[in-house]
Amino acid sequence: MNHQNQTPLGPTIAKNDKKAKRLIGLFSVIVFLVIVALGKYKLTGVDLGFNPHVFGLISAIINTIVTFVLIAALIAVKSRHYLLHKKLMITALVLSVLFLCAYICHNLFAGETRFGGTGTIRTVYLTLLATHIVLAAVMLPIILFTAYRGLTGEWAKHKKIARITWPLWLYIAISGPIIYCMISPYYS
Repeated sequence: MNHQNQTPLGPTIAKNDKKAKRLIGLFSVIVFLVIVALGKYKLTGVDLGFNPHVFGLISAIINTIVTFVLIAALIAVKSRHYLLHKKLMITALVLSVLFLCAYICHNLFAGETRFGGTGTIRTVYLTLLATHIVLAAVMLPIILFTAYRGLTGEWAKHKKIARITWPLWLYIAISGPIIYCMISPYYS
């Protein structure tokens, strides 16, 4: 077995907490503002030549893949396969950026869809949606700080924050496709 897989890896990037905090904070604020702005704007009169709700499907597929990648990454780290864990977590981050692009495209071109269910299913949907949105907004900088701690080789700090980050990120990844399945019948 590869020695690098059995021992914690060295740092990938140089530690610079001040710069990291600024970059992570700036990126998180920009993403938050873009998402908030999406609620107010829709590109009308743009013919994509296909149904723009395909971006919603792509988002759900990406989140489903992220779910499996996060689970595989947990198994890898628990098995002390640190290099594999690192590669899987970077994959999850890249997929999350692709998700964000698809999410933005869906909202820009398809606009908002109202959930048509009533009663208990509506309550379940709105609860799931609210927790998904709040956690996604709050967790973005925490996910990035967790990755930063891992990439700088600060294993104790990385492990401590990852115990919080991982299950919440997994919830976000799982709840996204469920929300898609619940709302997609109401796409027009």
